[in-house]
Amino acid sequence: MEALWLENNELSYRNNASIPQPLPGEALVRVRLAGICATDLELIKGYYPYTGILGHEFVGEIVQAQDAPERIGQRVVGEINATCGACDRCLAGQPTHCEQRTVLGILNRDGAFAEYLCLPLKNLLPVAASISDEMAVFTEPLAAALEIQEQLTIHPSDHVLIVGAGRLGQLIAQTLALTGCHLQVVARHDKQRQLLAARQIAWLDENTVPRHTFNIVIEATGSSGGFTQARQAVQPRGTIILKSTYKGLMSVNFAALVIDEITLMGSRCGPFAPALRLLENRLIDPTSLIEADFPLQKGLQAFEYATQQGTLKILLHLN
Repeated sequence: MEALWLENNELSYRNNASIPQPLPGEALVRVRLAGICATDLELIKGYYPYTGILGHEFVGEIVQAQDAPERIGQRVVGEINATCGACDRCLAGQPTHCEQRTVLGILNRDGAFAEYLCLPLKNLLPVAASISDEMAVFTEPLAAALEIQEQLTIHPSDHVLIVGAGRLGQLIAQTLALTGCHLQVVARHDKQRQLLAARQIAWLDENTVPRHTFNIVIEATGSSGGFTQARQAVQPRGTIILKSTYKGLMSVNFAALVIDEITLMGSRCGPFAPALRLLENRLIDPTSLIEADFPLQKGLQAFEYATQQGTLKILLHLN
């Protein structure tokens, strides 16, 4: 099969990759559409050692499921953490921190930039007919955006700043706008600002962000400079939510965090079922974030495009 393979921080296109074989309890999924995200770009840079097929945002169709033949032909999206169900973290209701987990396209499990992938049946959620492939492919990042509200209650009285208006920042903004909070977004590029303005979401230039003003700040730039700006914007006893993954180490003044009693909260994978409901009910429409799509054979060009500053969502479509 065709696939995009990462090894030694080099991405390559292969047309002779082996079709994966599902284990008991798993299904073989034919990928229809997949999305490139910041984590994929960071993996190429080497933020985490990974060799294999990249990609974790996808919509596909079940083509083989020995334990559930009635699901063959079902269009699905997939939660990316394949867990053991038996370790302390799984038993505590925290499966995304499973001690034995594999993660699609990230950790010990080949990903979605290929014609086929395997995931446990329990990870695969059916997609309503009213949700297009172009919407469904956003389920994973939309779920990641919703994880913020799983971790922290956002009140209408909260003053919230999102630092970063890229692919994930835009989805976070759409989800938080539904809470009625006082929301502003730091946006650097004109097209980012236009997307926010079209949804009546206020944006700020990075040079005009008021200091120590927001009780909740979400860092979604993927850069250490974004954290610096988030730290300057948050008020004492405020919360900074980190949605970025960084390569290497950052220099942080922890004494100042202690003095101002700042809460730091990491946030990553989120719930798929609520994300699908938002898409089905048209409360969120991510399709305006699609900037370009490429066939998998041109995946290397797609990645080159995705690395350009201000680029939004790049999709890979498969036959």
